This record gives sequence, C-alpha cells and structure tokens, in this order.
Amino acid sequence: SKAMHMRIALLNLLLVAIAGCSEPKSEATSPDSSGSEKVTVYKSPSCGCCGIWVDHLKTGNFEVNVNQSQDLGQVKQTLNIDPKYQSCHTTVTGSGFVFEGHIPVRFIQQFLDNPPEGAIGLAVPGMPLGSPGMEMGDQFAPYDIFLLKSDGSSEVYARVNHAKEQFQ
Repeated sequence: SKAMHMRIALLNLLLVAIAGCSEPKSEATSPDSSGSEKVTVYKSPSCGCCGIWVDHLKTGNFEVNVNQSQDLGQVKQTLNIDPKYQSCHTTVTGSGFVFEGHIPVRFIQQFLDNPPEGAIGLAVPGMPLGSPGMEMGDQFAPYDIFLLKSDGSSEVYARVNHAKEQFQ
C-alpha cells in the first residue's frame, strides 16, 4: 500500500541518518533483470543467529543488504510489527513486504509468488529451536508462521511440525 511504502521510505531515511551512512537508500528495490529480489535485513551487529539466517536467505534468489542497527525496536515500530510477533531481525523487500524472524526461505518465496490480499508480510515470533539460523543438532520445536495483515490482524500462514518441512 502507499502508506506502507511511505513507512519504508521514512524508515530507510531514519536509519541512514542514525548510521551516518552515505549509501543511497535504494538498496531495496523490485526484482531486477536477473529475477533476484533485493531485500534489506535489519539486525543487531552482535547477533550470530541472524547472520546464519542471512546465509539461509541467500540460498533463495535474494540479493541481501544487511543493515546493522542498535535500535531494532524503532524499525519494528515503524513497520507496525506488533510486539507479540517480533523476533531478532526484520527483513523488508523492495515491494514493501516485511518478514520478521527466522522464516524459512521457501515460505518467503511462496508468499512473494502470490501475496495474499491485505497482507504486509510474515512473522515467526521469538527464536524457535531448529528454525533456520537456530539449529542445534537434531533439536526442533514446532512453530507457526503468521500472516500479518495491514489492518493489524493475523492468522496462521503455515505450521512447521518437522525440521524437514522447512526445506521441501
């Protein structure tokens, strides 16, 4: 929506101002001629699991720009991510969709191939054990991926019951 695009633009300007960065804010754009989707991942500089998840994201057809931020709360607030859906990192596509937390790439691609009407993105709250970036041996805790809607509501988009379902 136009309001979401404005929030994304304002967020990018705010983060550029905070970081004192001279790079253009146009890192996140629509898919380019190679078909890759450009995305920006906002994460804490010290979060290792987020770095592992970024590597997982790159296994998809994504061109990833990582924005290290000490104030992720402001990022999430600007993007209207309710605290109950928050995780340790936030990803924004050039088309304005938001992907919060350790979402498997296959579900992000599924969403982007056919975005549900009124959706702003997906979220995996917290840091579920065994989700991409949160692997610890064979340990796995089932988790839900929530569809976030522009009216503030949500619904379960997918349930991941087994580790192998993340990659099928």
